[in-house]
Amino acid sequence: MRIVFFGTPEFAVHILEGITQSDHELVGVVTAPDRKRGRGQKLAPSPVKEFATKKSIKVLQPTNLKDQSFQNELRDLKGEIFIVVAFRMLPESVWNMPPKGTYNAHASLLPQYRGAAPINWVLINDEKHTGVTVFRLKHEIDTGDILLKESIEIESEDNAGSLHNKLMELSRKLILKALDIIPKNPEFLPQKAFQTTVPLKKAPKLHKADLIINWENSSKSVHNFIRGLSPYPGATTVFQFGSQFKTVKIYKSELTDKPSSHPGMIETDGAIYLRICCKDFQLNITELKIQGRKTMTTPEFLRGTSMEKVLVNLP
Repeated sequence: MRIVFFGTPEFAVHILEGITQSDHELVGVVTAPDRKRGRGQKLAPSPVKEFATKKSIKVLQPTNLKDQSFQNELRDLKGEIFIVVAFRMLPESVWNMPPKGTYNAHASLLPQYRGAAPINWVLINDEKHTGVTVFRLKHEIDTGDILLKESIEIESEDNAGSLHNKLMELSRKLILKALDIIPKNPEFLPQKAFQTTVPLKKAPKLHKADLIINWENSSKSVHNFIRGLSPYPGATTVFQFGSQFKTVKIYKSELTDKPSSHPGMIETDGAIYLRICCKDFQLNITELKIQGRKTMTTPEFLRGTSMEKVLVNLP
């Protein structure tokens, strides 16, 4: 089959690589325009464009997916099927173009966790299982009929980074399987067939205000919040050093049974441990990054930082 692939980040590259190694014909890639990155703010290609360019695959980078010239160029590729992984919402004039349909690999067990950040939200909500769903696109986002779906267990040590990698592997496997069975006119199931009495949870895009730790929550809730945002975009708090306020990103934590005195209170020996009080227990902080410095373990951080009279600024 002639395939056009839509994607931008590293997550999508792994699936794209799998398609290039299959028997299917990849006729083009659609990805985001080059963007300014880094300290020098130089234009840089997306990971998908970088990979496609090395493989001499035709690349389209529309700023507007409804632009007629882009759609004409896309139509000229004569793609029989479009595959979408970690890309923005497509207009109907695009997803309805290929004769065999447009398919998306979504990193959750639909209909649960529709939205842009399912990997983060399943961890924040302390789910025990997640997975990947391959479905055919329709008008409403993440609501199309399901072709394939597979579950994996979320382990207690998983964070957003490790879970991302597991779901990336599973997405590759399921997309390649989908490409093999789509020509055989497989059965699709509507998402309502998978709905239970459990309320549907959403996975909206995370904004800066969503990353702030609330120390008045339980220690388990804060711990899950940290692992759900680690290593990116990072759970944040603010340390107050006298009259100075510095943003701190916390990447790793451990639960303790040490009772809390007051939410946001810091407990430390100044050398080995740094614990912050939550609603019920103290949470042991093991890896963090203070504004203007590199990521450090707690002992490394304490060697260069006096924590005397330091306060956590509650949101």
